[in-house]
Amino acid sequence: MKLANYVYGQWLEGAGDGIALQDPVTGEELVRVSSEGIDTGRALEFARQSGGPALRALGYEGRAALLGAIVEVLSAKRAEYFDIALRNSGSTEADAAFDVDGAIFTLKSYARAGKALGPARHLKEGARVALAKTDAFQGQHFLMPLTGVAVFINAFNFPAWGLWEKAAPALLAGVPVLVKPATPTAWLTQRMVEDVVKAGILPAGALSIVCGSARDLLDHVGECDVVSFTGSADTAARMRTHPNVVARSVRINIEADSINSAILGPDAQPGTPEFDLAVKEIVREMTIKTGQKCTAIRRVFAPAAASRSLADAVAAKLASYRVGNPKSEGVRVGPLVSRAQQAAALEGLAKLREECETVFGGGVDFAPVDADPAVSAFVQPTLLYCDKGLDARHVHDVEVFGPVATIVPYADTAEAIALARRGRGSLVASVYSGDAAFLAELVPGIADLHGRVMVVDAAVGANHTGHGNVMPTCLHGGPGRAGGGEELGGLRALATYHRRCVVQGGPALLEALSRDAADAALLGS
Repeated sequence: MKLANYVYGQWLEGAGDGIALQDPVTGEELVRVSSEGIDTGRALEFARQSGGPALRALGYEGRAALLGAIVEVLSAKRAEYFDIALRNSGSTEADAAFDVDGAIFTLKSYARAGKALGPARHLKEGARVALAKTDAFQGQHFLMPLTGVAVFINAFNFPAWGLWEKAAPALLAGVPVLVKPATPTAWLTQRMVEDVVKAGILPAGALSIVCGSARDLLDHVGECDVVSFTGSADTAARMRTHPNVVARSVRINIEADSINSAILGPDAQPGTPEFDLAVKEIVREMTIKTGQKCTAIRRVFAPAAASRSLADAVAAKLASYRVGNPKSEGVRVGPLVSRAQQAAALEGLAKLREECETVFGGGVDFAPVDADPAVSAFVQPTLLYCDKGLDARHVHDVEVFGPVATIVPYADTAEAIALARRGRGSLVASVYSGDAAFLAELVPGIADLHGRVMVVDAAVGANHTGHGNVMPTCLHGGPGRAGGGEELGGLRALATYHRRCVVQGGPALLEALSRDAADAALLGS
C-alpha cells in the first residue's frame, strides 16, 4: 500500500515505487510513500488562495472551535493511532501515549485558550502613539495574521505531537498548514491528516500533507510563509541558506540538536528526596520512547561526592527494565525507529566511549526480548561515566539519539555552570536541589543558553511535569545549538504566524481597525 498525499484539495499517490516504511522489530514492510510528481508550488498556492482566506474569515474564536472538533476526531481514533505507532515506530503503550495523547492535549489547550481572543481577526498591541501636536495623526501597532502557509518539515520521533503542536497555533492564527513528515514514521501523521480531512472540519486548503522527499518545496516558499523544521543541525543549516529562503527573507523556525542536562545540587546526596527524584527522572528520560526525544537527558552533572552513588542507583533501576518487542509482556523499552537510527546511535555511543567508562549496558551480547537482533533496531539502555569534565569533547558535542546518558562529576557551582554551558544551547535543563544559594547562582548562570529550566526540590516532589515533557502553556525551543527557535508558550506561539506593523493615520481609522482586534497582551497569558 502506498500512502496518498493530500494537496490542492485532492488525494494523490506519488509516482514510482516509493520508499518503504518498516516495522523496527521485525523488519516487515508496512507501507510506501512517494512525493514524486506532486506539484509543491501548486500545493502552496492553493493553500494561500483557498485555505488562508477561509480560515481568517472565521476569527480566532471560530478557529478555536475547529481545533476542538479536531480533538474529537483524533480522540475517537486513538486506538488506531496506538496500533500504527506500535507497528511503525516500535512504540510501547507508554511511548504511544506520550506522542498521541500529547498531541490531543496540546490541541485541547489551544482550543480552550483561543476562545479568549473572541471573534477578532487581528491583534492590537499597546496604546496609540501621538505623532503630531494634536490628535489628528497617530500610530497604532497591530499584529496581522500572515497570508502565507505554515510549512512543517518534521522529525521522525513524534509523528503525532510534532504535527499538532505546530499546527494548533498556526491554524488558530488563521494560517493554513502543509506538513512534510519525516519519512520513516510518516504513516501516523498521514493517517491523522486523512481522518481530519474526511471529517470535513477544515476549509479546503487549510491542511495539506506531502509524504516522502521534500524535493523542491523550499523553492516555492515566499515572504509571507513560515518554515518550521525539527531535525539535525546540518539540515537546518542547509535550509537557512537555501537560495530562495535567503532571497525572500522567509521566516524560519528551527529546533535542532540539543544535549540537555540534569544537574544535582550539592544538597542532593543519597537518601535525600532530591537525589531520589533525579534518579527516577534520569531513568525515565533514558527509556521513554527509547530516548528518542529532543528533550531527553543526555548529560547528568552531579557533585563529585555523590556521582558514583548516583551512577549505581540509576544502573540498578535500568537493570529492572525489559527491552524488546513491545508486544511481549513486561517489555518497557522498545526499539529505535529504524536500522539507520540504530546505526547512528551506535556510532555516537562508540565516540562517547572514547572518553567514558560504561556503568551499565552496551554489551555486545545484548539480546532483546522476542526479537531478532539481525533485523531489529534495538539499542540497550546505556549509562556512561566521564571524569574528564570540561576536558571531555564528545560528551558535550555528540548527541546520541537513543537510550544513552553520561554522568559527569563537578567540584563546585562554577564548574556545574560551565559544564552545562558546554552544550552551547539546549532545550532544557532540570535541576534537583533545595539549596537556595546554589540555585540563585546556577539558574541565572545557565538561563540564557536554555529554553527551559525546571527546578525540582522536595516541596515540588512528584508534582513536576517532567524534564522531557513539553507543556503547551510553556515555551519550547532553545538558543544556539538547539536551533534558536521558539514554539508553544500558550498564546505566545501565535506571534510566529503574525506580522507586526504600525498603521499611521487619523483617530477614526485607527478606531475602526481596533474594533476588530483583540488585545495582543493576551498572548502573554
